[in-house]
Amino acid sequence: MAGKTIKISGPLIIAEGMADAKLYDVVRVSEKGLIGEIIELRGDKASVQVYEETSGLGPGEEVFSTGEPLSAELAPGLITGIFDGIQRPLTSLYLKYGDRISCGVSVNNLDREKKWLFIPRVKVGDDVQEGDVLGIVNETEIVEHRILVPAGMSGKVLAISEGEYTIEQPIATLQTQNGQKTVCMLQKWPVRKGRPYKEKLSPNKPMVTGQRVIDTLFPIAKGGVAAVPGPFGSGKTVVQHQLAKWADADIIVYVGCGERGNEMTDVLNEFPELKDPKTGESLMKRTVLIANTSDMPVAAREASIYTGITIAEYFRDMGYSVAIMADSTSRWAEALREMSGRLEEMPGDEGYPAYLASRLAEFYERAGIVRLLGQEERIGSITAIGAVSPPGGDLSEPVAQATLRIVKVFWGLSASLAYKRHFPAIDWLISYSLYADKMKEWYDENIGADYFKYRQFMMTILQEESALDEIVRLVGMDALSSRDRLTMETAKIVREDYLHQNAFHDVDTFTSMNKQFLMLKMIYEFNRLASEAIENYADLDDILACSCKEMIGRAKYIEEANISQFDEIFATMNKELKAIAEGGSDDV
Repeated sequence: MAGKTIKISGPLIIAEGMADAKLYDVVRVSEKGLIGEIIELRGDKASVQVYEETSGLGPGEEVFSTGEPLSAELAPGLITGIFDGIQRPLTSLYLKYGDRISCGVSVNNLDREKKWLFIPRVKVGDDVQEGDVLGIVNETEIVEHRILVPAGMSGKVLAISEGEYTIEQPIATLQTQNGQKTVCMLQKWPVRKGRPYKEKLSPNKPMVTGQRVIDTLFPIAKGGVAAVPGPFGSGKTVVQHQLAKWADADIIVYVGCGERGNEMTDVLNEFPELKDPKTGESLMKRTVLIANTSDMPVAAREASIYTGITIAEYFRDMGYSVAIMADSTSRWAEALREMSGRLEEMPGDEGYPAYLASRLAEFYERAGIVRLLGQEERIGSITAIGAVSPPGGDLSEPVAQATLRIVKVFWGLSASLAYKRHFPAIDWLISYSLYADKMKEWYDENIGADYFKYRQFMMTILQEESALDEIVRLVGMDALSSRDRLTMETAKIVREDYLHQNAFHDVDTFTSMNKQFLMLKMIYEFNRLASEAIENYADLDDILACSCKEMIGRAKYIEEANISQFDEIFATMNKELKAIAEGGSDDV
């Protein structure tokens, strides 16, 4: 039975005669077959958000309910894929329809013709449970795609096939309590519903990003959640690109939610050319891109976040560490606000709907590190990193505030640092990480027992510099004592030679944890030896004229293969600063 449209307001359509429909059912609108989703029901009237352009529609158009919720297709073919907000493959659409997506076009989300080599991991007679691995498909050179027993299904394996199959062809038959069931590689899952797991665990291992300011001062745990708020031009997108390129994650899901088209173009051009540091293959071979640019229909922007997190959960269930980048949640919230306004709901702060905070929480709470379903003990994780674009950089606006109540890592970007060309422009005075202390044991065991001591020294130096900066502005640097001047100089080394990192430099773009530890130790030792020299009445200008200070400045450009060069820096530093200290005491 079909309903009839009685009102059309941009992407929102009101249809009557929909008494048999259910909330969040997918519908088809008019003879064009536009895709929509029911977001409100009042009697027999349904409010439908349409994921395509509605121009040209009028009252009386037929609306058909499919009876199914908006679902993601999960199977081999996701990796390297570029999809829109409702998982339509943009490459296939381009090849079939050209540059612009026409209304009502229909194409399979995943390729139904391509055959994949399926290699079984179970045999006939085995008992399997939901979440167990039936077999694998080597989807790319990097990713082993594990075909799992679908949710809600368990039993004995009656048949299992090996060979090349399409994603719709049966690969196994199970004897379940409800009779025989065939299993194919393709599974579907409602995007607004989280996928099940056994137990959620407490994150205690870092996701290494290779970005010094993040890994050292404000680390994020695997299975953690972080927000990157900042004003226009402060480098949010570049930070997320860097994380997508270098983060210690097996799978990357990048959601461009309402982003500018040219930024998504940069991603599409860069990622295939970038080499994965672990394997040497193209980074795209472990990446899924969801591109929903600012000129695409606003309702699809709202769906793109859920599509992205559902795909991330699918790979998490295989036992992978997944990182999902959402850029930006502010534009997603703007889509919520627009749809809420058209529904004539009571507005909350700044016109956002009253349920803004709960919707944000729904997204971020689907991240985490979990014990997976299945007989074998396996762990998977999703690390969620959302960019926030507050108007004018105002962190008191509703999206930023609602996000801060949920996340445990806050990388606050500063316009003033960006204008000074200090990138990443993460302001160390307002940012924080609530995971750092939980991960201390991991750092002590894997990096070095003194790592946290050096980290604390760096944070203290930066805070002391902030306090001394007020005095310097009033009376000048010459009014400070030699010790305070040394603090200012050490803080300058920390800022310019450690925290500043060039994303476009071949060596400086990524720094391993081992190299970060040596750089921290080097700055700490410089400050310690210089302090001893000052106590022996050495001249600070002599200390700053040492060749070792220039070597410290160039240390970030030392390649990982030549990391032994730090021994030379330590030797030179010890020799020069101790000589100055002894010379200072002789002068006395």
